[in-house]
Amino acid sequence: MPEPDLVAAALAGDRRALARLLSWVENGTEAGQAALAALYPRTGRAHIVGLTGSPGSGKSTLIGRVAQELRQRDNLVAIVAVDPSSPFSGGALLGDRLRMQDLVTDPGVFVRSMASRGQPGGLARATRDMIGVLDAVGFPFILVETVGAGQAEVDIARTAHTVVLVEAPGMGDDVQALKAGLMEIADILVVNKADRPEAQQTIRILQTAQQLSGPAGHHGAQAAGPTAPAAAWSPPIVQTVALEDRGVAELVEAILAHRRYLEASGYWQRRLEQQARAEVETWLQRHLLALLRERIGDAQLDEAVAAVYRREQDPASAARQLLEIVLQI
Repeated sequence: MPEPDLVAAALAGDRRALARLLSWVENGTEAGQAALAALYPRTGRAHIVGLTGSPGSGKSTLIGRVAQELRQRDNLVAIVAVDPSSPFSGGALLGDRLRMQDLVTDPGVFVRSMASRGQPGGLARATRDMIGVLDAVGFPFILVETVGAGQAEVDIARTAHTVVLVEAPGMGDDVQALKAGLMEIADILVVNKADRPEAQQTIRILQTAQQLSGPAGHHGAQAAGPTAPAAAWSPPIVQTVALEDRGVAELVEAILAHRRYLEASGYWQRRLEQQARAEVETWLQRHLLALLRERIGDAQLDEAVAAVYRREQDPASAARQLLEIVLQI
């Protein structure tokens, strides 16, 4: 199927065409980049919700329940689940798709798993591009599940409108670590598996962490302006038991309330501006790196790496010299 026909088919609701298009985008093909360019004017409408948190907190089960709740409210939903790649083989289990089999038969839900391919920050390199495609073809809600590797998962704050931080009782070390990073990016805090005896202690720890860190959320007081609400967004703590579908409706209400806050405060448009800058900078880095590899070749790059390895040159100087070679050509 020629590329324009594939894009048209995806826009018309053909899921096989959409899956193929996403594969092109994920693999960074020229056809994928052309499709991204053609679809970009249609983006900027979806509500992107990121779910992050420690491994074992139940993110995959919870994201499936949230999708089901949104479907009950007659919303189309896309899910992008980023699975960790093996540091040895580069492969990924893509287990999130296995855990979301009950959604596969719903034509209003589209699930896509992708490997992180060693990319730090909790997302894969092509995650934003895939979100753009799903946005363009008309999904009003895009749920993004990060790798689940801890405090490094801050990329989701630059990608999502609403960040949901999922924690589970009995993981005290992880809760303490929230103060140092993840608390600042959370718009909604979720204590999943809230039927456990330790749940109330986890809630108290989160409340204390909020008090110590001040106004939380990666929007917070930044949403100031003439139309902004009097108070900044205060991230609510929602209790859920995803396996029993308890508290999920309340979580969805919190997500919708956060969107209303973003729109009323003017931050929704500011977020789109920030995303545009982030996307341009990301592609600029990609193009420069590709140009660098094309102009200097692997031999010179390997030589620079070897010099750094032998401690004969520092990394910054080695990179600067390689860049100078490119600029002189």
